[in-house]
Amino acid sequence: MEVRINKEVRNYQESLFFGLSLRQFLFALLAVLVALAVYFGLRPVLGTGEIGWVCILTAFPFALGGFFTYNGMTLEQFLMAYIRSEFLMPKRLSFKSDNLYVKLMEHSSIKEAIRLD
Repeated sequence: MEVRINKEVRNYQESLFFGLSLRQFLFALLAVLVALAVYFGLRPVLGTGEIGWVCILTAFPFALGGFFTYNGMTLEQFLMAYIRSEFLMPKRLSFKSDNLYVKLMEHSSIKEAIRLD
């Protein structure tokens, strides 16, 4: 009998439904619901072949959301980090140095003693 253990314990994912984690299953279910809504919404307007492509294109981002990880972040965390870094925070960073030693010396008596010598 062999027990398999991940080399990195933090990479462990519990599979619940059909070998998928709960997060992956919920996003796949959401993708199916979006595809069904698009199919029934566009059925009177488009032909069957075109609807199939539109369903695939609209469901793909939702299905991808369950499997996406970047630097340990999920899709929502990655999107929030991207929005925060690109839109909410300034792109141009300016560096202003503060010399703590000079600030402390301005208000000390050692500065006066150094001038006298």
